[in-house]
Amino acid sequence: MITIRRASTLGTAHDGGVTFRCHFDFADWRSAGHAHEGRLRAVNQATLPPGTTCRLGPEASMDIATWVAHGDVAVQVDHFSHEHIQTGGLHLISTGSGCSDLQWKTTDAAAAVFQFWFVADTQGDFPFQAVRALCPAMDDGSFRILASGFPEDDPEQTEMVLDGSPVPLSSCARLLQATLRAGEGAAYQTAEARDLYLVVVSGVMRIGDEVLMPGDAAAIEEENTLTVIAQENGIVLLVDVAR
Repeated sequence: MITIRRASTLGTAHDGGVTFRCHFDFADWRSAGHAHEGRLRAVNQATLPPGTTCRLGPEASMDIATWVAHGDVAVQVDHFSHEHIQTGGLHLISTGSGCSDLQWKTTDAAAAVFQFWFVADTQGDFPFQAVRALCPAMDDGSFRILASGFPEDDPEQTEMVLDGSPVPLSSCARLLQATLRAGEGAAYQTAEARDLYLVVVSGVMRIGDEVLMPGDAAAIEEENTLTVIAQENGIVLLVDVAR
């Protein structure tokens, strides 16, 4: 079953001084039937104006993955090292037993980000931070794993991932990216009892008979295989999460 979420139907929430476009319940926005997708708790899109600071917290038992669509974002969480995430980079904070102050800042230019919140599989773990710089697109246009809670994906146990390995999640989930040229396709296969959630960052994409524009999303349930075809050059982000 594939359910399309059009960008025009997303919610609007205000938190930490920033306006978020929300796919699921978040902050001051609630919508019946859009509370979460399995253990994917939130998907938020935001454009941060120059000089903006977005503050959230306290948070616990959540993995918060922030992918920068364009711009430069500085991240500061509690006692962790100060990080700068540039276009195509990913920042992960696994809040574990609790993080009190989470900040994302822009300097003299605007930035656009996508945030994915995953419910951790365990509680009370020590918080940790991980960063993944932009990696070149796959030559064949296939999905590249950005973050994973699957041991077989071999995530690096360091703060800065330099070799293309995904950052580690505390949730049994994956966050993937595909950069596609017009006419190219990307396929992904998952297991039983799992849901997929796809977000179009840019370009025009097709799933079956449905055409998706930037900001549109598709929830895929009770289907193990997904194929995305690009009608225009673009980027998609995909989540594979337990139901």
